[in-house]
Amino acid sequence: MKRKPAFSFSKRLKSFQYAGKGIWRAVKTQHNLWIHLFVAALVIVAGIQFHISRLDWMVVTIAIGGVLSAEMFNTAIEFIVDLVSPEHHRLAAAAKDISAGAVLIFAIVSVIIGLMVFLPYLSNYL
Repeated sequence: MKRKPAFSFSKRLKSFQYAGKGIWRAVKTQHNLWIHLFVAALVIVAGIQFHISRLDWMVVTIAIGGVLSAEMFNTAIEFIVDLVSPEHHRLAAAAKDISAGAVLIFAIVSVIIGLMVFLPYLSNYL
């Protein structure tokens, strides 16, 4: 019986290349992702400006990563639905609406997190 190598560096490298390709494709095709990236950049600049704490950085980073990931999951779901159901179907539309709703929920929660993190800094700054 032939043994597989425990670890293949070239296969791991290839998986990172595929992931990078997926991120780039999402960035190129999804306008909402551009909005999320712009807001994330503003939040990062604000975090640097206000010298937010390490814990605040962790929470903000999770919120940013979550929104970007949710948007990419939504994009993947939309592509799959379009592939399997090119014509309009109520269940296909429902799947796309639900995945978009998940992104919206994460974005709203992230705004709430942003307010909880930044309002104390703003009140001290003013």
